[in-house]
Amino acid sequence: MMKITALRTRPLTLPLAQPYHWTQGIRRSFSVNLIELELEDGTIGIGEATVAPDQQASVLILQRLAEKLVGESVFDAAPIRDRILRESYMAFGANTNRAANQMLAGIDFALWDAQGKLAGRPVTALLGGAHRRKVGYFFFLQGDTPEELANHAAEGVAAGERVFYLKVGRVNEKADLDIVRAVRAEIGDARLRLDANEGWDPYRAVRMCRLLEKYDIDFIEQPTPSWSLEALRHVRESVGIPIVADQAAFTLYDVYEICRMRAADMICIGPREVGGIQPMLKAAAVAEAAGLSICIHSSFTTGITTCAEHQIARMIPNLDDGNQIMWQLARDNIVAAPGLAPVNGWLDLPDAPGLGFSLADDVVGAVTNAG
Repeated sequence: MMKITALRTRPLTLPLAQPYHWTQGIRRSFSVNLIELELEDGTIGIGEATVAPDQQASVLILQRLAEKLVGESVFDAAPIRDRILRESYMAFGANTNRAANQMLAGIDFALWDAQGKLAGRPVTALLGGAHRRKVGYFFFLQGDTPEELANHAAEGVAAGERVFYLKVGRVNEKADLDIVRAVRAEIGDARLRLDANEGWDPYRAVRMCRLLEKYDIDFIEQPTPSWSLEALRHVRESVGIPIVADQAAFTLYDVYEICRMRAADMICIGPREVGGIQPMLKAAAVAEAAGLSICIHSSFTTGITTCAEHQIARMIPNLDDGNQIMWQLARDNIVAAPGLAPVNGWLDLPDAPGLGFSLADDVVGAVTNAG
């Protein structure tokens, strides 16, 4: 048994390389909490947790949860997770799986990173092995105007990208149609995916899908509010464009309900939603039984989460080929190695121990939030 001796939390704030435009507004930075899990032999497992709605509050939560970890075996990742959920959330009547999962995912990353480092093996080797070496990712279009987005699309075409991803639901119907038209003209017959981020009611979603069909849309992600699977299913049954659940899929039970109701054609979900690496494998198994593929969802996270998501992606049999990747949106890359940029939309990372990365300590120091 290798005991956990400490869990340290470091709040980071990372400026974005350029303003991020989406349904919910404009963002210029994002925050995460870096987690360092120390073992009695000095091994350090690294993870990160997202911080919604408040970074300092989430630091206090992680410090409280750390009390459940010290003295436990690092090899008890699953029972530790279940005990934290039961004792720190459910025991108080706080059936808030979504909030709990954001904290638990960061701890889970650190536990598995430490286990892999002790074993000298990547996490995939600890959990049954990989179904694939290379994982497919999308090209995330950034900008505001049709011209900016078309120019970025041209960069993707020149780089040999296969799948392009564009945020819609921005200002009004005309603005969405203008940017989709401009991007489609630039990328030719490449695949184009849209994400409305809950920005439309069912009426607007159906209308917009019908207007967008002529642009050969690969799918539209979460067009309607996440709390109504009935609304999502209504849109799916009313239009010709495939519909993907994203914000509606935040727990294992959400995945089951989406499958049971046939509310979507694919499920986009990530470890920060469902609570870590093993819960992601469970979610994928539920979707697989229903005949649905999983698209790994990313968010405002660093290359730490990218590495965890990549380990997961290698293990999921029913994986999509245009998964989400977000580390590149930050101005500063806190991962020193390996290189995380896909080539022609594909990424093949080396088999390094744990989650397989090393931190750029100078960059981490520069973005550490002293407040």
